[in-house]
Amino acid sequence: MEEKNPFKLVTSKKTRFILPNLLTLIGVCLGISSIKFALDQNYSLAVIFLIIAALLDMLDGRIARLIKGTSEFGKELDSLTDFVSFGIAPVFILYFWELKNYGKIGWAITLVFSVCCVLRLARFNLTKISEPEWKHNYFEGVPSPAGAILILLPLIYELSDLQLKLDIKKFTPYLVVVVAILLISNIPTFSLKKIKISSQLTIFLLFGIAIIFVSLIFFTFKALLVLGLLYLISIPVSYFLYKKTNRILSKISKEDEHEDIL
Repeated sequence: MEEKNPFKLVTSKKTRFILPNLLTLIGVCLGISSIKFALDQNYSLAVIFLIIAALLDMLDGRIARLIKGTSEFGKELDSLTDFVSFGIAPVFILYFWELKNYGKIGWAITLVFSVCCVLRLARFNLTKISEPEWKHNYFEGVPSPAGAILILLPLIYELSDLQLKLDIKKFTPYLVVVVAILLISNIPTFSLKKIKISSQLTIFLLFGIAIIFVSLIFFTFKALLVLGLLYLISIPVSYFLYKKTNRILSKISKEDEHEDIL
């Protein structure tokens, strides 16, 4: 009789293959829990749990590559949990907070965002990395964790208790639709996965990260609002830098080909 191979989550017993997947699972638990807190109308904890899930999402892949614990199972698990944590949880939070007031249109907007998120993740899984190294510093479209935070900006603004007398709440449906389109767009956005930093600038980078974390601890929602707005500003900046770099390198490549012919 033919023996069947037992199902294995990872192909090795080494713990380095388990740690990244464990972080991913913790992230999805936080994402699902944020929906529960939104149902309880505890929007502060709902947003905080989602932010922590986004931080874990940034860390799990980098940790996996650092400790050489990447696996096909981890890649698929990461995409599935991203859809739950960033394709369902944030827009459901907004639905319980504001979109439900728009009736069927509010629910339709909720579905549109979730569908765009799953389409983005499916495209990301099928993308084969065969481009020049400088292009690895850019995503194609807005990544799902960033999209999740962007659509929560109106709620974050309300939680920040800023007395600016701005009725940002009414812009929520439009923001969700715009971000949903950005998720599946071809607009290049900063990835910074392959960025190289001079050793002289390392201390300033660490100082900046420390300032961000201190701000998030003591001025959580105000800091999140600032970071979200800065990311929005970075989208057109990344687009123009991408086009400029591509144009310069294409010109150099054509000149090299011309010299080779001569």
